[in-house]
Amino acid sequence: MATADAKRRLRERPIGATVALTIVGYALVVGTFLLDVPLYPDLTQAQINLLTHVIAVINTATVALLIAGWYWIRTGDVEKHRAAMVGAFSLILLFLVVYLIRVGGGGEKLFVGPQRVYYAYLIMLAIHIVLSIVAVPIVLYALLLGLTHTPSELRETAHARVGRIAAATWILSLVLGVVTYVLLNHVYDYEFAAIIVPLF
Repeated sequence: MATADAKRRLRERPIGATVALTIVGYALVVGTFLLDVPLYPDLTQAQINLLTHVIAVINTATVALLIAGWYWIRTGDVEKHRAAMVGAFSLILLFLVVYLIRVGGGGEKLFVGPQRVYYAYLIMLAIHIVLSIVAVPIVLYALLLGLTHTPSELRETAHARVGRIAAATWILSLVLGVVTYVLLNHVYDYEFAAIIVPLF
């Protein structure tokens, strides 16, 4: 009964639910960066490196699921599409947990390499971060529509249009994230630095 009630509310107010979930997600990330919350374990550099590699694997698997989901909806296989997109979203939730533990419990890696590559790295990283921020509400909205409507009902919603934007934004962001990971961790070098928490 409670589940049906919640689904009905989400179905009737997808924008409100999207806004609420977006705020929660942003608050978790911003709070981890700006507040010294004793929630996360202190990590060694080796543990931070391990979590960095785990994040790259999660993001690569997410890209694979998103591309598969895009392919399946183009071929009309709605069930496989839905499974792929729910799987991709589940992986992103796992990413968020691992990412927050890594950031909250450790430091950051600073790119060390040729200046031209450094600037290209910064541009890609900036685009990745901006697209990650922008993708959150778009992805949540498309997902909520997809989970609360039948395939025939979805034709009467913005799901297909928003879903195309969400998938494209999400894929580009993740691919750039993986490229910057490879440059930082495997092609060039980095310096490790503790995260400085700003005081207000």
